[in-house]
Amino acid sequence: MIKVSDIAKKKVIELMEDDGFNATTDFVRVGVKSGGCSGLSYDLGFDKSQKEEDKVFEDNGVRIIVDKKSFLYLIGTTLEYSGGINGTGFKFNNPNASRTCGCGESFSL
Repeated sequence: MIKVSDIAKKKVIELMEDDGFNATTDFVRVGVKSGGCSGLSYDLGFDKSQKEEDKVFEDNGVRIIVDKKSFLYLIGTTLEYSGGINGTGFKFNNPNASRTCGCGESFSL
């Protein structure tokens, strides 16, 4: 399960609408790919359809899809959003990460 904070929910819905997506029927696609200064990096985007191998979740009114491989790295993760002076953007609070980079966009296990 991937959780979505209240602040992240508001920003996700705003960005989905700006990009022509419908937050009640479309998805936030969360994934993990090779790269970044810690070895793995997060991938975040919007999608109108799910694939057969996707895991589907809904938390806090946000529909999330994750491919099977990425799901293993993301179990228990919370999607958060920060708009403060120390940086603006989505952040992943991942309990599985043993090390993260300074920007929080990559991690290792």
